[in-house]
Amino acid sequence: MFAIYNFFLFIVLLISPIIVMIRIILGKEDKYRFKEKYGFFEKNNKQNETIWIHGASVGEIFSIIPLIKRFEKDKKIKRILITSLTTSSSHILSKFKFKKTIHQFYPFDLNFLTKYFIHYWKPKLAMFVDSEIWPNMFNNLHKKNIPIILLNARITKKSFNRWKLFPNFSKNIFEKITLALPQNRESKKYLKLLGTKNIKLIGNLKFFEASRNEKLKNLVLKKKFLKRVIFCAASTHKKEELFVGKIHKELKSEIKNLITIIIPRHVNRKKEIVNELNNIGLNTQLHTSKKKLSKGTDIYIVDTYGDSTKFYSLSKLTFLGGSLIPHGGQNPLEPARAGNFILYGPHIENFKEVYEMLEKLKITKRVNSVKNMKSVVRKKINFLKRNTVSKKLKYLGYNILNKNLHEIEKFI
Repeated sequence: MFAIYNFFLFIVLLISPIIVMIRIILGKEDKYRFKEKYGFFEKNNKQNETIWIHGASVGEIFSIIPLIKRFEKDKKIKRILITSLTTSSSHILSKFKFKKTIHQFYPFDLNFLTKYFIHYWKPKLAMFVDSEIWPNMFNNLHKKNIPIILLNARITKKSFNRWKLFPNFSKNIFEKITLALPQNRESKKYLKLLGTKNIKLIGNLKFFEASRNEKLKNLVLKKKFLKRVIFCAASTHKKEELFVGKIHKELKSEIKNLITIIIPRHVNRKKEIVNELNNIGLNTQLHTSKKKLSKGTDIYIVDTYGDSTKFYSLSKLTFLGGSLIPHGGQNPLEPARAGNFILYGPHIENFKEVYEMLEKLKITKRVNSVKNMKSVVRKKINFLKRNTVSKKLKYLGYNILNKNLHEIEKFI
C-alpha cells in the first residue's frame, strides 16, 4: 500500500509546480518560501535537539501558542520548529516575538523528502496537531525511534471511515503513534479502533486562550466603534457573508447605529465578499483601509489574519461560520472566552462536544434561516451582558494545558 501511496504522491509532485503557481496567483502560497515544501529550507540547522510541532493551519497554530510559550521558557529546550501548510498560519506565528521558535512549511509527504527533513532538522520529538496524519513521515520517524505525539487529536467519523477502507495500511500508521492526546471521546474511540495503543483523554487545547498584548490596538478600535452597535460574524465561508448581509439589511432600520463586522475564514476572498454585499445595497469598508469609518458603513470586513480576538472584545454577539454550509463548523471557543453569545448553523459536526458544553452554559443558539437569525439578533443584541463563561473556560483551559504539558515533558 505504501508503494501505491508514494506513486500517487509522485504524480502530485510532478504537477505540483502548476498547482503552486496558481496558488501564488491566488495569494494562497508564499512566492518566496514555497521551496520549503520541496526540501529547500530557508533556516540554517545548528541544533541537534529540536522539538518539532506540526499544525495544518491557523486554528491548529493558535491552539499550540500556549505550549510554545511554555517551551520558550524551558532551559532544556534549545530550539522549537513549527511547521504548517498555509501562508495564513505563518503570518499568525510571525506576530509573536519568539526567540527559540522558527517556522518552516511542511514538505510533501514523499519518502525521500521526509527522510531528508528528519536528517536536516534532527527532531528529538515530533508532535502533530489535530488530524495531521502523514504516512511516510510517521514511518520514517518511527524508524529513527523518534517519539510521535498526536496532540489535541481529532478523528471524525468521516475520516475514520476513509482510513478503514485500507485497514492494514491504517493500522501500520496509527500503531506508530507513541502517544495520542485526543480532544474528545469520539476521537479516542476511533484512534483505538485504528490501532493506536497509548491514548490519554485530557481535553481540548483550544479551551485555553492564547492571549496577546494588544491593549493599545484595542483602545484604538474601541474608540473607532464607540457609537456603533456591533454584530460579529466570524470564520465565515462562501454564501455565509451574503446570508449575514441580508440580516443586517433587514435590521439596520430597526437597530440604530448597527454595524456588522465580518471576519472571513479566508481573507483572499475579500473582493468577492465586497462585491456580493455591494450588490445588495450595503456599504462596506475593509479593515486595511485607511479611511475613517463613516456613519453609513454597514459592513466592516476584517481582511487581516490574527485580529479576530480584538473584535470579539468589542462585540457581545457572534455568529460562527462554517455552520450554515456542510463544512462541519468552526471553533466557537475564542469568541465565547471573550464573553460573546454564540449563534451557529446546523452543521457543527467538527465541534459537537464543544457546542454541547457551551449549550449547558446557556450561551449558544442554533439558527437555520434569515428569519430565525434576524429574530435572535434583534432580541439579544441590545440586552446582552458579558457573562462569566470566559473565567470558567480559562480555568478549564489551564488544567488541560498543564495536563498536556505533563504528558509531553516525559519525552523531552
